[in-house]
Amino acid sequence: MDGAAEGRAGYLLAGGQSSRMGRDKALLPVGNSTLAAHIAAQIREAAGNVTLIGPPEHYAHLGFPVIPDAIPGCGPLGGLLTALRSTSADWNLIVACDMPHLTAPFLVGLLNAAEGAAPDCLVAESHGRRHPLCAVYHRRVLAAAETAIDRKLFKMHDFIASLRTEAWPVLDPTLLRNVNTPADWEAA
Repeated sequence: MDGAAEGRAGYLLAGGQSSRMGRDKALLPVGNSTLAAHIAAQIREAAGNVTLIGPPEHYAHLGFPVIPDAIPGCGPLGGLLTALRSTSADWNLIVACDMPHLTAPFLVGLLNAAEGAAPDCLVAESHGRRHPLCAVYHRRVLAAAETAIDRKLFKMHDFIASLRTEAWPVLDPTLLRNVNTPADWEAA
């Protein structure tokens, strides 16, 4: 089933610098696969489709559609902009490539909650911390993303604060734990 036809699309942001990890986080091994492929499979199951955003030459071999950043050098906000420019779906699940504990049922719940509440953005939140890279964005925020990038306002927390954003409480913080360093990866 095509998630876009259902009004949903899923995106995995995989183009980050991974400077604290010392190597590409998206390509860390998970079983016989990679972290990006593992999370992309969860997104595809939840949204009905998935597209990776990052350099195609780094990620095309993973077997998922990959599109490059529309405007390189803008961090995750640039990835969101790329997703919103390429989508035909109203609701767009945006997930970072460094949350190994995310599950498809969790992401389905997040998508369902966004559609039910109809905010501009529904952001997963645990213990008062919002995770704008585990969120659902309505495509109507494209103009706001373009304006933020034009003004060089790249911080995701500032961006979601400018939207009609609702928090989606997550009781198990493990689901949202990201891996940024080799120690984080070892602990995960």
